[in-house]
Amino acid sequence: MVRPLVVHIVLAFSTALPAVAAEGAFELGTVVVTGRAGDRAGDVSSGDERIVEKQEIQNTGSDTVGAAVSKMPGVSLSRNSRNEDTVYLRGFDARQVPMFVDGVPLYVPYDGYVDFGRFTTFDLAEIRVATSGASLLYGPNTLGGAINLVTRKPVRVFEGDVRLGVGSGSEKMGAINLGTQQGAWYAQLGLSYLDADGFPLPKGFKDYKAKPTDTGSQRENAYRTDQRLSFKVGLTPNATDEYALGYVRQDGEKGNPVYTGQSTSGIRYWQWPFWDKDSVYFISSTRIGQNNVLKARVFHDTYKNSILAFSNASYTTQLNNTSFPSVYNDSSTGASLELANYALANHELRLAVHLKEDKHNDSNPSSPTKNYRDTTTSLAVEDSIALAKNWRLRVGLSHDKRDAKEVYDWPTGSTSATNGLVELTRLLDDHGSEAYAIASHKTRFPTIKDRYSARMGSALPNPDLKPEVANHLELGIKGAPWAGGKGQAAVFYSRITDLMQNVYVAAPVGTCGEGSNTCAQAQNVGRARHAGLELSLDQALARQWTLTGAYTYLARRNLSDASVQLTDTPRHRLYTALTWAPSDAWELRATLETEQGRKVAFAGSGKTIYRDLAGFGIVGVKATWKPRKDMALDFGVSNLGDKWYELSDGFPLPGRTWFVRGSYRF
Repeated sequence: MVRPLVVHIVLAFSTALPAVAAEGAFELGTVVVTGRAGDRAGDVSSGDERIVEKQEIQNTGSDTVGAAVSKMPGVSLSRNSRNEDTVYLRGFDARQVPMFVDGVPLYVPYDGYVDFGRFTTFDLAEIRVATSGASLLYGPNTLGGAINLVTRKPVRVFEGDVRLGVGSGSEKMGAINLGTQQGAWYAQLGLSYLDADGFPLPKGFKDYKAKPTDTGSQRENAYRTDQRLSFKVGLTPNATDEYALGYVRQDGEKGNPVYTGQSTSGIRYWQWPFWDKDSVYFISSTRIGQNNVLKARVFHDTYKNSILAFSNASYTTQLNNTSFPSVYNDSSTGASLELANYALANHELRLAVHLKEDKHNDSNPSSPTKNYRDTTTSLAVEDSIALAKNWRLRVGLSHDKRDAKEVYDWPTGSTSATNGLVELTRLLDDHGSEAYAIASHKTRFPTIKDRYSARMGSALPNPDLKPEVANHLELGIKGAPWAGGKGQAAVFYSRITDLMQNVYVAAPVGTCGEGSNTCAQAQNVGRARHAGLELSLDQALARQWTLTGAYTYLARRNLSDASVQLTDTPRHRLYTALTWAPSDAWELRATLETEQGRKVAFAGSGKTIYRDLAGFGIVGVKATWKPRKDMALDFGVSNLGDKWYELSDGFPLPGRTWFVRGSYRF
């Protein structure tokens, strides 16, 4: 990545008001829609759901989903040893907070993760992030929340935009979006390209390895290329019904920069020649009688990637063993039906059924192909009830089941889980301000990797792993507390049980290493607590000045084993931005991101070593020139102080970088 993870942070939190689908957003792609039967309007979601809209994404220069959501309260990023951007939402990782596009799950079947740095934002209308109150209509595994990428839907006969840009590290970016709205039908097309050779190393950087690999001014093996095609065509035969077919093609490749810290183990010389994903989906909404709306989703998703491992930083000699080259070939096929009923006065009742089949194929030239297949089913019901003037109650219950249908060389099995939530909301004024309270019980099924991976001969699989469980409590308020300001505040507490942690168990000698009679095995033995506070404010200081900011406090504790520390999230995190618009043609913005209290782990001397990363403050500046309403040119510098900082041990982030971006809207 050319820019630091948090570039040009601008938090114009429109989410301080009720979550209403923005103009140009594909409303069928949202998950909870309330209103009279058949009205395709009036999107309202849980009190804790926040939205970052297209204009905010563009203003902050967030090319990837990871960069975009990192600017929201409660969200932090980590970049791991696989050069992946991993999102943490109130301390829950990507396996516990699944990502969706238009309500269709995107996570990789094998391990449940997605690389948030691979998904670009150029064709999105908005990103919705829900935490403890995430609707059960999303389906299984929303233990810590859900992230939904909502694509665009055209509103005019012909519309579109074009963006071009260059930056440090030989970055090149181009994107075009075209749409047409023809009354009874519409179509939307998006194309994007993002490429970089690497990024500048910061001032004072040092590679601590005995044989350094990063001795110049640029980070080595940090290249990336991501290309994306999205297409959607929809039919609206009348005022109440809609049918849409969508397709997304993503092609990527990347290098894996080498570890530069003080550990002497786990040094990887990896490259990813392809990281490709195809998704095709159909979504419909049909009115049935006066009081029912039937919504359907059908999808097929494929994911393929390959990892090449090399013996050293020359990247000329590949490792060929039972683990490498590693090729994944995964697919997901699924469907869901949701029936909304409005027959009962003051009730909006929804019943949803989900079915999903996940397949994983793991192969390399030195070992036999390993095939796995899971099926997951879910039945959910939610009711939104208008109790009295200004009071609303939302209650939900779901039951999920996962069956292992095919497993390479291991026993199959099944597990199930029950989820529930209650949300009480009080409207405080006529402008959308509200207070809310949420209590929820959420779960997350173990992935194929959790249950069956031998972790390159160092672990023993456990087909009988149970779901992880979290009980959440949250209190919040959002709205306009005074003239010129809008914001939100939330306090939350989560108690997590049955966390999957490694336990050493007896095993035949040699199973997990020569001479060893024990193996590590994932078991449901962990208990943890997450608690915190979120504050955000968007304040107009004067006619030309705006101050925005968000603060997150997060305290995590391992209750079952204090020696196993919870890592990769900061205790304190603050975003601020000061914007000055001296005229219609010019806007100047200065931004600050700062965090403190991030703990990370790495291997050393046969045990896990924990390290407290240094806190940091990163400053960015940007100038925007708009010679016309439909044209804009951005000039910016990120990490102005050229500070050396990390989000994971041994993986430095970019130093001072620059960029120039131009856009034209028609």
